[in-house]
Amino acid sequence: MIEYRNLRIALLGGGSVGAQVASLLLAHGEELANRVGAGLELVGVAVRDIDAERTPAIPRHLLTTDAESLILGADIVIELMGGLEPARTYILQAINSGADVITANKALLATHGPELFEAAEQVGAQLYYEAAVGGAIPIIRPLRDSLAGDRVKRILGIVNGTTNFILDRMDLHGDSLEEALATATQLGYAEADPTADIEGYDAAQKVAILASLAFHTTVPLDAVHREGITTITQEQVLSARKAGYVVKLLAICERLTDAETGTEGVSARVYPALIPDTHPLAAVHGANNAVFLEAEAAGSLMFYGAGAGGIETASAVLGDLVSAARRHVIGGPGVAESTHAEIPVLPISSVTTRYQITLEVADEPGVLARIASLFSEHSVSVEAVAQSVAAIASGTDATRATATLVIGTHEATEAALAATVAALDRSDVVTAVVSVLRVEGL
Repeated sequence: MIEYRNLRIALLGGGSVGAQVASLLLAHGEELANRVGAGLELVGVAVRDIDAERTPAIPRHLLTTDAESLILGADIVIELMGGLEPARTYILQAINSGADVITANKALLATHGPELFEAAEQVGAQLYYEAAVGGAIPIIRPLRDSLAGDRVKRILGIVNGTTNFILDRMDLHGDSLEEALATATQLGYAEADPTADIEGYDAAQKVAILASLAFHTTVPLDAVHREGITTITQEQVLSARKAGYVVKLLAICERLTDAETGTEGVSARVYPALIPDTHPLAAVHGANNAVFLEAEAAGSLMFYGAGAGGIETASAVLGDLVSAARRHVIGGPGVAESTHAEIPVLPISSVTTRYQITLEVADEPGVLARIASLFSEHSVSVEAVAQSVAAIASGTDATRATATLVIGTHEATEAALAATVAALDRSDVVTAVVSVLRVEGL
């Protein structure tokens, strides 16, 4: 029997996720109440336009444009508006009024997370954000709670469903990037303006959150190295497949030591990379997400599932709601974020990785030796070389023989590898640096 008073729930945002949260909360409120030990009363949904169509529909009497009044009367506030403002202001108002807050706003957390967590800690409130990374995939709570006593070494993640769908289409169906993007847009996986996805901004926000949690230190968004997938060609994807690799946009964070200075720190970065087709992340298809985690004691763990979608993300939001409501019933202050390790965030140049470099070179005696010397000069060891020869038209009527070299390197620092590529680009025996991709997951 439920004896605790009803908890008042305010919802900010009635979009695809907000409408699903409202619908599920109204439909399953009694069942959720039995899990919590208190009734969960949705007291209102703040929206910009009360008359806008919503799927599923939200009862009109719950809709309001007065978010501030709704916040002040709530025990728990769910923010699903997106964007930085007014979401930041509303969350601070909710925290300062004593409410717990649930958000799926990755951009806000990546940009203003420390401010919001500090505000919550000062008043004993709790900020929940399972839905901010990976949609329905439970990754925030395992990192924050289950692995809090372990030492996370590395995270490799596919955390953007749009780019994974595009690269997967290129790999399995032979689409160009433009064709795959058009299909993603048609199916609703990509926004009308896909910049945040295909340029890696969305993934960068998520990896900043994951790195901060995994390494118990604040990793600011501007410290995340970011590259998108707009330069990836169908030829690169096909070449990768022939060589036993798959191209994925990876969000990576790891502990490392700078080879030159000896400084121990963490790295957070996003870029397209080759991963072996035997790696678990290679089997992540369509718009799904996955996070592959390596911990000192727990070993390798993988979290896989739907990374976006209204009802899928709503599942994570309701999971946070149950946790927040239980805390109200049981009592006690919120659990502060463990981001006090103050580990330095190292630049991309400190990272140790491997490259696969595709070159178009003159097919002449001594060329391979000259290219090998450039690698040696920058202390980069070559692991494998594959060559094919073709005749291409020159600037005159004559033709000249050229060769395509695909060079795989051993591990080296990003700084040394980047310097090698720059030297190759300047070399008079290299017609073009066709492609440079990092290799991860080995």
